[in-house]
Order: sequence, then C-alpha cells, then structure tokens
Amino acid sequence: MYAREIEGRELTFGVSGKLILNAMVMYDRQTDTLWSQFLGEAVEGPLAGTTLDFVASRLTRWSLWKEEHPDTLVLDTGTRAYDQYDSYYISPSSGSLGESNLDDRLISKDLVVGLVGKDMQRAYAHKHLTKIRVLNDTFEDRDIVVTLDLNSGSTGVFHRDVDGRVLDFSQGPGPLDMTDTETGTVWDKLTGVAREGELKGARLTPWPYFNAFWFAWTDFYPNTELFEG
Repeated sequence: MYAREIEGRELTFGVSGKLILNAMVMYDRQTDTLWSQFLGEAVEGPLAGTTLDFVASRLTRWSLWKEEHPDTLVLDTGTRAYDQYDSYYISPSSGSLGESNLDDRLISKDLVVGLVGKDMQRAYAHKHLTKIRVLNDTFEDRDIVVTLDLNSGSTGVFHRDVDGRVLDFSQGPGPLDMTDTETGTVWDKLTGVAREGELKGARLTPWPYFNAFWFAWTDFYPNTELFEG
C-alpha cells in the first residue's frame, strides 16, 4: 500500500496492462508515468525515479477485520465475492513469466514477510514463523517484532520500543495475544494494541512490510537475507 501524494499533488492510478517480473505496472492519470507496483517507484515517464511513500498495512481475513472495525465501508460490486486466483495459488507455476532468479532456499511459492531497508532486505518465511509465532528481531539497528496468527495466516511487524524502552515479546495466552517480558502486558499481535496490563491502551508503531511469494520477492531482491530460525 502506498500514499498517492507526490510533492503536494494527489495522483490517481490505473492498471497499464504491463508487467515487470510478473508484477503489475500502474500508470498515473495526471502524467501517464508508469510505476512498478512492487517497488512503488516510477520507472518511465515524467516522474521516473520518484518513489511513493510506503504505508503500513495488513493482509487479514474479513471476519477479523470486521470484528476490529465494524463500521468499515466495503465496495459492493453486486456480485459474490470470490478469489479468481485460487487455482494459481496451488499450482507450481511462477507467474506469467516464470522466475527470473532461481533461489532454492525456499520453495517458489512459499509465502514470506518481506522487509526493505535503506541498505538491505530480509524475508521471514511463514512456515518458519509458524514454529515461533512471535519473533523478536533487529533490522538495520531497529528493534522489531514479527508475528503470525496460525488460524488466519495474518502477519504483523512492529517497532518494539515504547516510550524509549525496548520490549521483548512472547506468545500470549490467546492465539492473537503476545505478552511483553518487562511488564506482563498483553498485546494484540496483529494490531499492536495493548489490551491488558500496565501498558493498556498503548500502541506499537507498525513497520511497513510485504507479504509475497518467495519467487516474487527474490526476483526483485536477489540479495535478500532469509531468516531461518
């Protein structure tokens, strides 16, 4: 997810029909510049080289989101909602163009949580996170926590510092809970909100991240680190 404002100018986007390494290429209607959806960067046109600001978001199930945000507005297309890519998820094919960078550290369609920093990238495989569920880590000298809900497959990444204090987390009493060692506060591991305890009401700052297939991630970031705990 990206912000649409560039130097005080709001852009509107459409689908160009082009692909870069299997990923959609967008265009903006104001300048006809082409943008890489995966990189959030203008690749051709008047704004080439410009990047969109990355906005923290979360891929989750509708039932969880509706429970957290019951007043959410939903686009009603008048048809039954379904995922037309169901067959693609279970097939061995790697996009329309195939893999550009064969990296056998994971299976091509393993899902990963991907982080992009100033000088490096790191990926956390969902299948590794299922063993840990709540992972304390450091990325480019910043303390973070990476989380996974086993029931929904939803993930989260947050800064671990609260009011100047770095917290260490572990799986909490419920499937969507994590507990910090320092105060015993129980946090929602998908929203980063403290539910019970000394820090109740506090909120962890989200860290922007990708959920992607391994082949797609390594096509764009062939030098990525892979957490293999």
